[in-house]
Amino acid sequence: MISKEMERNIKANGGIREAFNEARRQKTLYGEENVFDLSIGNPSAPAPRKVVDVIKKLSENVNLDHQYMCESGYEEVRSKIAGWMNQKYKTSYGINNIIMTNGVAGGLNMVLRALLNPGDEVLVFRPYYPAYIGFAENWNGKIIEVDPGEDFQPDFEDLEGKITKRTKVVIVNSPHNPTGVIYTKETATKISEILKSKQKEYGHAICLLSDEPYRDLVYIEEELPWWPDFYQNTIVSYSFSKSLSLAGERIGYLTIPTEFEDSENVIKAVRLAMGRLGFVNAPALFQRIVGECIDEQVDLEYYAKNREILYGTLKQCGYECIEPKGAFYIFVKAPDNNEERFLELARKRHLIFVGGSSFGYSGYVRLSFCCKYEVLQRAADALKQLADDCKIISISTIYKYR
Repeated sequence: MISKEMERNIKANGGIREAFNEARRQKTLYGEENVFDLSIGNPSAPAPRKVVDVIKKLSENVNLDHQYMCESGYEEVRSKIAGWMNQKYKTSYGINNIIMTNGVAGGLNMVLRALLNPGDEVLVFRPYYPAYIGFAENWNGKIIEVDPGEDFQPDFEDLEGKITKRTKVVIVNSPHNPTGVIYTKETATKISEILKSKQKEYGHAICLLSDEPYRDLVYIEEELPWWPDFYQNTIVSYSFSKSLSLAGERIGYLTIPTEFEDSENVIKAVRLAMGRLGFVNAPALFQRIVGECIDEQVDLEYYAKNREILYGTLKQCGYECIEPKGAFYIFVKAPDNNEERFLELARKRHLIFVGGSSFGYSGYVRLSFCCKYEVLQRAADALKQLADDCKIISISTIYKYR
């Protein structure tokens, strides 16, 4: 009954939701306190106090307007966001450069709908957020995978070789899901140089689409590159899901700089895509809320503390992983490179991970540390026991084939 395309997407995207549902199943059987769901990136830090106060204030206003508005969103909200960005990034954006969206996912789909012709290529860096596949295929685009280099920075040689005359969009995601890696200014410079060269070679614009729901979740003293400073044809998709713990409210925005090639028509096309996709407009109430809370952020220490205990436990147990510098995740190499076996052993210890195959990179698993600190404290013993289980399996495997 369902299309072949959706069959492929179910297989590609199912890992995260399957893990989440497995956690729910185990909690029903064994009790919530005995199951350690490290699967989904669902923020658990409380929303900032001001956000709660503004929600209460606006919800009590019986005269509040809940009608349709311009598809780009309320002008006063976009003006506040543009002004805040101008102060932070030394830019000169106006309200026409900002389009309010239904989260990052809505924003990415709007851009791809506006830009892609059938058969156009969308480049993504492995490992990558699995929904990118479906987002591109929604508009008859073709995903092209670029391999990672050292410490999951991009392999620039592979990137250069994968760009063709059909390349229309390159998606970057930093801080990165699933590795927690941050793309440095050196990385931004190199990617930009390659894209500028390829634009000149093929004679058409290539959009760099920056997926940034984790921009404000950084645990090191390093300023992230603002991609439009490095590359003119950049569109940035931002979400308040993580920075304000509003994941379920689906509110974010796109930034399309005036410097983007043919920006006037691109902005018109993206705005038109809002209606074509059925979003109509971003949620009215939460546009107003984020407009009043643009300077707010969740307590970063909440996640920094979680990151410290999980990464410390993993290293103490001998797991192979790199320290995450941002976002919610740690990407762990499966012992013996056996992802499925590792996931199976973990489930027996009531530890729920997501396999790296879901992110286009087998042999690893993703662990999320955005749950409550108490969960990670209880999970520490289970992770140690899992490490012992893996050593037993490894020794058994050695003797089996001697």
